[in-house]
Amino acid sequence: MSKVVTVGATALFACAAVLASSVMSASAMVRIGEDRGGQIGHYHKTFAMFRSSGERVVVDGNCLSACTLVLGMVPHAQLCATSRARFGFHSAWTPDSDGRPITSPTGTKALWDIYPTPVQHWISRHGGLSRKMIYLQGRDLNGIVASCDQPEHPIPLHSANRYKPRQLRNEPASAANYHR
Repeated sequence: MSKVVTVGATALFACAAVLASSVMSASAMVRIGEDRGGQIGHYHKTFAMFRSSGERVVVDGNCLSACTLVLGMVPHAQLCATSRARFGFHSAWTPDSDGRPITSPTGTKALWDIYPTPVQHWISRHGGLSRKMIYLQGRDLNGIVASCDQPEHPIPLHSANRYKPRQLRNEPASAANYHR
């Protein structure tokens, strides 16, 4: 029987630690929901672990900011999105000495280079990566990420295991939280 782990926000990193310790079986599934993003490096490491573990990743809610790296880092065959999935894109940023966000061209290029071509095309058609969040959801996901709602990708209604998001200390706020 497969195990299901539901994650959101920074709990994604706790889930990665569980995967790294080989506690979960190869048939486990990771569910991402209400993830507001964070530091690109943390997500890069986490999604690299998911990719190498072969775990199935289900996006079932908001996957914003650095969370969207899942689209380029987890193989298409391991990834699906439910009808509730919503991906939010914006340019990368770094805090200045007062904690205010400053756009990071290097970070934005790193994001761009990881996104697959269909995602890059969608972003370009919707104004590109800027400080303003743009959302990919619903029918726009067709051809970009497989639907979990299709018969070949059924997902359980309830998780066998649940992780409650917990705050990581000393991590700057996500750009998803920044409103100008």
